[in-house]
Amino acid sequence: MSELEQLRQRVFALEAARDVSACLHEYMQLCDYLNEGFDLDPLMALFTEDAIWEGKGKRYAATFGRREGREAIRDMFVKYTLPPAHFALNVHFLTSEKVNVQSETEAEGTWVLLQTATFTDGRSQLSSALLNVRFRWEDGRWKIAHFCTTSRFNRPVQTPWDNPQPLPVPEE
Repeated sequence: MSELEQLRQRVFALEAARDVSACLHEYMQLCDYLNEGFDLDPLMALFTEDAIWEGKGKRYAATFGRREGREAIRDMFVKYTLPPAHFALNVHFLTSEKVNVQSETEAEGTWVLLQTATFTDGRSQLSSALLNVRFRWEDGRWKIAHFCTTSRFNRPVQTPWDNPQPLPVPEE
């Protein structure tokens, strides 16, 4: 293999890893705003037509189950867009990213997710999950082909995440 071809492959892998990461970050950002009347089309556009979304492990398998196909995934998310709103606040943080570009059409990645949520009923929760996600190049972009989330921990938090009190700052 020529030096130029090696360089082309390395640049492709770097750009693909960046784009795969951007796809998952866009997914999480959209989920942060999943609420009453939310337009699911931008979220669903991140999935391949035959995508799988599944919760694994004792807690998430029972809570979320396994959805096969973009329409089944949409059906799962639709309940979050109906009144009453499920979340008052929802923020996803991704860390410990590792992306492996396997070919020009296949990639996979792992992340640790930390989620802070306050529900409209006033309860708040801190959750963490391990994400294993496979991606496929489709329609000119990287899309999620198999999203798998496994609970690491979930715990209630006594007060809402967003405190409406003024922020403490030094006085002049």
